[in-house]
Order: sequence, then C-alpha cells, then structure tokens
Amino acid sequence: MPTPSADAFAALARSSPWRWSTLRFTVSWPGDPWKTGAVRAWLRRPDVLRVETTEGALLQVVREPPRNAGPEPGLRADGLVAERRSSWDHSLDDPMHQDYHWVAMLDPVELGDGRDPDTRLLVSALELETVAEVEHAGRAAWEALVRPTDAYEPRCGCCPLLRTRAVDLAEYGADGRHLLDAYPDAFRVRLDAETGVCVLTEAVGADIAGRGHDLRIEAVDEPMDDDLFVQPRRRW
Repeated sequence: MPTPSADAFAALARSSPWRWSTLRFTVSWPGDPWKTGAVRAWLRRPDVLRVETTEGALLQVVREPPRNAGPEPGLRADGLVAERRSSWDHSLDDPMHQDYHWVAMLDPVELGDGRDPDTRLLVSALELETVAEVEHAGRAAWEALVRPTDAYEPRCGCCPLLRTRAVDLAEYGADGRHLLDAYPDAFRVRLDAETGVCVLTEAVGADIAGRGHDLRIEAVDEPMDDDLFVQPRRRW
C-alpha cells in the first residue's frame, strides 16, 4: 500500500476505473435537502446498476449500451494511475443514478486532476492540508482536508463533489438564486484505499457545513448474476 501523500492522494483519485469490477454499497447525503434517503446499490462495470431503498424496495435498474473501453493508463511504481488524458472521460463513466454526483463519487478523478483556466493544461485540482490513514465503515481509507483550486473542474457543475463559488458562477452565472452567501472554508474528503472510490465528502464551515455524502462499501468484486439487473415487468 502506498504511503499517503498529496501526490498519492491525487493518483488514487484517478485510479478507480482500474481497481474494481463490482461494488455493493450504501450511500446517504447528510444535510442535502434534495436527497433525503439512503440507498443500497449493486454495480457491475461497465454497464449495469441496481438501486434499492435500504428497506429493499427497487428504485432503478440501469443497463447502459455497449461502449468502447477507455485507454489503459500509465501507472506509477506503486500501481496507482500516473495520469489520465483528461480530468474526466465519458468512456469510463459508471451507470448513473439521479445525477453526475453518483458518477463522480465512484470515479473521483475530479479530485486528482483539474484544468488550468489559462493554459487548459491538467494540473492539481486541490490544495491538501493533511493526508492521513483512517477507517471508514470498517475499511482502510485516506482522509484529506482540502481546498479546491481555480483549476478544480467537476464532472458536472450542477452536482460537484465539492461546491465552490467558482463552480457555481461557471454553471449559473451571477444569478443570486443559485449562489450561497458564504461558501465552505474547506472540505473533508475520504478515498477508499483499495478501490479509489470517494466514500466521504463533508463541507467545513459556511452555509452548507456538514453537507456531502457518506458511502459505505459492503463488498468488492463479488460475483453478480445477470438476474440481479433484470427490470421487473410492469403490471397493467
């Protein structure tokens, strides 16, 4: 296992597509007024997803059309991904539930690579104050206290992992209905050390303090039969 550092944290954030094939997990969104219930999901890469309430009621089955696999990345000596050709890549997207926040937490490359607003080159997306090994839902994780830079480029501006004034202005312009009076001072972020999935975000300070997501991995790379992803027939 690599030693946690700013460089290794960014590399882990860009590594998820190559570190697991199936994932079973629950996820909740503390403090989010639009996402009030936790869900449980079964995801088999690259194209199928099942989502239920935590009580077992089916919410959605997603089957994506076949697509070309993404390019094989260059690896560092520690096995993490050294670079990707863009800060995000549609060909690597997992099946989506509700919005692109779902896609971003499963492949959190936006926390590793940003795009310089002047040169358009890929640069660091975050400033990290601390990086430490912690435990999240019984699994090893890396936790960092971070501040997005001007280069931070979310997968989708309306549902970023980290909400900033710059992101909101780029998405909505100066429309005051979509801007906060005060934005977080920083964010607490956790990446699962095995899979690279972003298992926690938490805003620190300001109007949305405490808001983010909490993803709890239950199983990695377990067999998932096709029957799990069959949409029930509608009854007339």
